[in-house]
Amino acid sequence: MSKKFAFIGAGSFGFTRTLTRDILSFPAFRDAELVLMDVNPERLELIKKAVEKIVAAGNYPAKVTATSNRAQALDGADGVICTILSGGIDVWRHDIEIPKKYGVDTNVGDTRGPSGIFRFLRTAPAIMEICRDIEKYCPNAIFLNYTNPMAMLCRLMQKESKITVTGLCHSVQGTAEMLARWIGADMKDVEYTCAGINHTAFYLDYKVNGKDAYPQIRAAVNKPEIYNEEIVRNEMFLHLDYYVTESSGHNSEYNQWFRKRPDLIEKYCTHGTGWNPGIYAYILEAYQKREKTWKEDILRELGEEINLNRSNEYASYIFNACFGDGTIQKFNGNVSNTGLIENLPYGCCVEVPVYASKAGLEPIHVGPLPSHLATMVNVSARIEEMVVEAYQTGDKRKVFHAICMDPLSSAVLSLAEIKDMVDEMFEFNKSYLPNFM
Repeated sequence: MSKKFAFIGAGSFGFTRTLTRDILSFPAFRDAELVLMDVNPERLELIKKAVEKIVAAGNYPAKVTATSNRAQALDGADGVICTILSGGIDVWRHDIEIPKKYGVDTNVGDTRGPSGIFRFLRTAPAIMEICRDIEKYCPNAIFLNYTNPMAMLCRLMQKESKITVTGLCHSVQGTAEMLARWIGADMKDVEYTCAGINHTAFYLDYKVNGKDAYPQIRAAVNKPEIYNEEIVRNEMFLHLDYYVTESSGHNSEYNQWFRKRPDLIEKYCTHGTGWNPGIYAYILEAYQKREKTWKEDILRELGEEINLNRSNEYASYIFNACFGDGTIQKFNGNVSNTGLIENLPYGCCVEVPVYASKAGLEPIHVGPLPSHLATMVNVSARIEEMVVEAYQTGDKRKVFHAICMDPLSSAVLSLAEIKDMVDEMFEFNKSYLPNFM
């Protein structure tokens, strides 16, 4: 029997096309039913054409439908993928622009800090509506979330719903491949254990042919051309001794070391990495530019030759392991911390190795993080716990207290200034946060 996949937020063109191509590349899914759901009819029409082109190029006997009805999309689905953006760019921009007025200089702003926290508070109602519909229309589905802020959204879902859900981020395998490139290793010879929380997970070991490769990585990072690829992350590695998963742009705003003064932004953030973390609101600007040209870009790409090669995204491998040919897949996923990392809060959302198989998703016990990493990661994990609790209880004061503990905000602002910033962000978002009175 053919399998059904529901794409919620299918208008996210990059993800939808990549994951469609990946899913159809597995023999078990050649005849899949692909249901594309989005609230934007124009984007939905174009993504349907793009997916149909992939189906035609691969000569797959798959069925493609598009709908704005989430219940219809989810009904009987085996796999669900979520790539939504709640509120849109014109709302999200204020998550970044209001903190900037107070001195909190953000590069990405979709995961942590005041920007990520308010993005979560707006997205949480929508993600829980999706969960409730999955409970109703496809309770046995595997739900894979790509929407940020990953850890807080997954923590909320795993706390309030019994569905099988995990969050996926390509930074784990992407960074592993980057490190392999730096030391001239073949990925087939690489093994690693990576654990922590989303975007702040560390390679606790990284081996090539069974041998510790960290000495090679350290030697590579000391080469100027490699150091300049990822200055923030390379600085963190040189001083903390373990490599972190997510890009310099993201990590520059997750801690107190790189963005609290203009001279530090100039020294560590401005001249390295393709994401250019020195630029304020870099990702927001990229999204704004894309919004102006997305239709022309898609129409142009529809005329280009289709690449049917499978990507390194985990989603299709997980689906194949759970209800395809059953090939067991190890991946890093976002799951509830049931003692998996012993020195992080019990129940918080952690990113650890997980096995996917016909039996479902089985997280792997990692043990404690090195003490200095645990100290750092605990701050963010406990902030995320506070914010999820604040959403569940409608407690504005708890949101404020969480942002008081944010490393970057607390490095540049007084408590009174943080209070003013949070009040302004609540005022702007009041129509999007009905559970906060």
